[in-house]
Amino acid sequence: MPSARPRRSALYMPAGNPRAIGKARGLACDVVILDLEDSVAPDAKPAARDLAIAALAEGGFGRREVVVRVNGLDTPWGEADLSAVGSGPVRPDAVLAPKVSTPEDVAAYAARLPAGVALWIMVETCASLFALDRLASAGG
Repeated sequence: MPSARPRRSALYMPAGNPRAIGKARGLACDVVILDLEDSVAPDAKPAARDLAIAALAEGGFGRREVVVRVNGLDTPWGEADLSAVGSGPVRPDAVLAPKVSTPEDVAAYAARLPAGVALWIMVETCASLFALDRLASAGG
């Protein structure tokens, strides 16, 4: 099991904003999260996904971890997001799954990630609060 790494700051950047992503490369933070979910309008999600993949390929984030927050698997974009971030030659350090409520949700995301890409989950629903122990142990 990998050792825990302290993270003091995580900066969310809309993946559809190349200028913001460029600026993130020079900001003092521990994690840059390229957001494909809430910060991106529905009609802009495919283009934002392409920009996130291009940002991963370009690199330049230094020692910062780069995480991609994907859309939920229950949305029209979730499967394509996971496929895109997991299939290229350059991958994020982690994928951040939104609105996870059950251990089955965790398993569904984990099953779609390639080796070496960590899964982070967001506890955003009332149901997830009652399942914290099971959610934490579902990730393996």
